[in-house]
Amino acid sequence: MKLLAGNSNLPLARAVAEYLELPLTNASVRRFADEEVFVEIHENVRGEDVFVLQSTGFPANDNLMELLICIDALKRSSAKRITAVIPYFGYARQDRKPGPRTPISAKLVANLVTKAGADRVLSVDLHAGQIQGFFDIPTDNLYAAPVMAADIHARFSGENLMVVSPDVGGVVRARALAKRLDNAPLAIVDKRRERAGESEVMNIIGDVSGRFCILIDDIVDSAGTLCNAASALRAAGAADVVAYVTHGVLSGGAVARVESSSLTELVVTDSSGLPAAVDEAKKIRRLTIAPLVAEAIRRIADESSVSSLFD
Repeated sequence: MKLLAGNSNLPLARAVAEYLELPLTNASVRRFADEEVFVEIHENVRGEDVFVLQSTGFPANDNLMELLICIDALKRSSAKRITAVIPYFGYARQDRKPGPRTPISAKLVANLVTKAGADRVLSVDLHAGQIQGFFDIPTDNLYAAPVMAADIHARFSGENLMVVSPDVGGVVRARALAKRLDNAPLAIVDKRRERAGESEVMNIIGDVSGRFCILIDDIVDSAGTLCNAASALRAAGAADVVAYVTHGVLSGGAVARVESSSLTELVVTDSSGLPAAVDEAKKIRRLTIAPLVAEAIRRIADESSVSSLFD
């Protein structure tokens, strides 16, 4: 098999390649003067099982075009099977019509990836499970919960833990993590979102007094929801609040917002490239999912079970 990396997340691609003891495929993914994407593969891929690792985070449109063009280049080079490894699947939040005359962009992107020539998709913590059904090709959705649970056990095993979902929609995700933390109790933050990117915390469902609260979510973008939830938990008597989030989009002033918030720490995975401000942040820590992604790639190549990773 071969592993081809776009430019969106080279550190993760290199870590995956190191885990698999496999060199990255020699290729050029660059821009013309007018910013058009150009891809050239410098080694033979005919008849190969090729995995293209490319997240579609910021800049989302550029990274998406890189992915599509890489897939097209491999298809035209007679690769036997092409698997799009998309640790962070952009446009996933547009997975339904919240109002009239709005798009379902996640379905559009799924169509683009399939039409470009991908034979299979591998992603991590899709924003909504139904997105797997948007693809007409096999799709594996990995879960970061085992990686997070291992980190929580290593750092906070002696604490009076309680897992908290920052909204009602994330209860299933929070319950799955709580189960891995020896069936820790669960609380929910009930909030009302007035407009996109803004949220207002209403109340806490569950007794968090004296608890070490673990906020769990899949995407942190503006960080408003997490920071408001942390403040509400502190006001309700929580002893400490730490957040674990799979995809650290952290756009705009999100990093500064986290730094000045009631959160003790925000832990994000390396599923997508993080903004430069994260390097200077004292409250934000990276957690790698390279072994998880690499092991899934190995199992797909070997035609063995991916779901058994989570048993």
